[in-house]
Amino acid sequence: MKRGYIFVFLAASMWGTLGIFAKYLDGFGLSPFTMVFYRVLFALMLLGAYLKLRGIKLSIGKERLKFYAVYGFFSIFLFYTLYFYTVTISSVSLAVLLLYTAPVYSIVLGRLVFKEPMSREKLIALGMVMAGVVLVNGSGTEVSARALIFGLLTGLTYALYGVLAKLAVRKEEPEKALFYTLLFGLLFLLPFTDFRVPAAAVPYLFALALFPTFLGYILYNHALREVEVSRASIVATIEPVVAIVLAFVLFGERLSAAQLAGAALIIGGSMIVHRGEKKQKEVH
Repeated sequence: MKRGYIFVFLAASMWGTLGIFAKYLDGFGLSPFTMVFYRVLFALMLLGAYLKLRGIKLSIGKERLKFYAVYGFFSIFLFYTLYFYTVTISSVSLAVLLLYTAPVYSIVLGRLVFKEPMSREKLIALGMVMAGVVLVNGSGTEVSARALIFGLLTGLTYALYGVLAKLAVRKEEPEKALFYTLLFGLLFLLPFTDFRVPAAAVPYLFALALFPTFLGYILYNHALREVEVSRASIVATIEPVVAIVLAFVLFGERLSAAQLAGAALIIGGSMIVHRGEKKQKEVH
């Protein structure tokens, strides 16, 4: 197996711990805003040191600051706080499955904004993900309307995250793009953050910044030097599987048979979208 695939697997596994950390930190009484603020703060410190070691300068054109303000608002402030909030009002399993409705939004946005063709694969993926959401929500297991709405909004902001990321790396190195995105996200979080946190929560906050944020991103970035983006995206769908397994082991969260079927449809739909992207690139 290529080293790149191992890096993708490790990165996706680390991303799968996001909801787990959110659940633990919720136990300390921290708000989603506070969780995300300290996650971003510690990640910025780690990333700043990494950039200095790599000799990457942080200079950037003033005209790009507006773009990173928008990127930081949607990708850090909205995306992560919505995701962590969904975890705190429902479960890790539900939050990560609704997060993976993002390909549906990507298909719709691609059609409306970029006039991308609606292929058969995209329609199949769209149907699978929508059916999966119905099964997850209507399985007899109580899922609040609020959790469903915020979870679906998380999927939308995740899709926007991907679009903005593609625009960012056209002009800046990925690490530099991440630094400015985190920096602006931190600024948006400031007014909503309670800076007083229990000492016992600090190691969890640092681990949240180190593993699924800093290391997860660096590993994935290195993997893309050896593996195609589309192939890496398919391997990265291990993230919700890791999250669901960890939620079961650590918190005893269980999915009904119908919800497991829904989970398979959502993850499968995501894989079809990524496989379709690969074929499209091969044709062009």
